Amino acid sequence: MIKIINNIGLDIRSPPENCTDINCPFHGKLSLRGKLFEGKIVNTKTGKTVVLKKDSPIKFNKFKRYGRGKNTVHAHLPPCIKINVDQYVITAECRPISKSVSFVVIGVKV
Repeated sequence: MIKIINNIGLDIRSPPENCTDINCPFHGKLSLRGKLFEGKIVNTKTGKTVVLKKDSPIKFNKFKRYGRGKNTVHAHLPPCIKINVDQYVITAECRPISKSVSFVVIGVKV
């Protein structure tokens, strides 16, 4: 079997496994654009979709304090990338795959 790996334009290593998913940026026809999102995996129960959460501090100048902010993103998980809950991953923006999924997982953050 010949491995066909697309150049996704980022400095990310391609996964060692091969897959036949059309929505994989490495082995399929999905192109990337726009933002990168780094977050922690919260949920992997929905098949090929994962839920990411990113925590960030918010500064309130009036009170000279910081608050907690969070952002949640749904992302497509190609079958060639293996991850677990509570791992930090890097996702990239792509075309809308479904109603709530516009990001795809491209690698595990080390």
